[in-house]
Amino acid sequence: MITVYGIKNCDTVKKALKWLVDNNIEHKLHDYRVDGLDNDFLQQAEAQFGWENLVNKRSTTWRNLDEEIKKNLSKTTALSVLTENPTLIKRPIIMQDNKALIGFDVKEYEKAFA
Repeated sequence: MITVYGIKNCDTVKKALKWLVDNNIEHKLHDYRVDGLDNDFLQQAEAQFGWENLVNKRSTTWRNLDEEIKKNLSKTTALSVLTENPTLIKRPIIMQDNKALIGFDVKEYEKAFA
């Protein structure tokens, strides 16, 4: 079973979950707000995708962040900022069974789940 990390009311997560259902791929959602955010997961995601790719700069959370935090964001500070603001993490994320996907792109999902 694939674990999809994200937030249930996120439109992109909804698209990914619908795609998985439509393609008969067994999955479960790990909602950061409900299920929490594991520091080990976040470190693995950072190692896989890079901290810059984890930060969703198009999110409302990003727009509402203090300008000083935005200007000084670095690998050193990013994980703590993401832990404090899980809605700032780009989603969905899948890191399982030799699959590493961030965001939702139909072609990437087709390739990963072929």
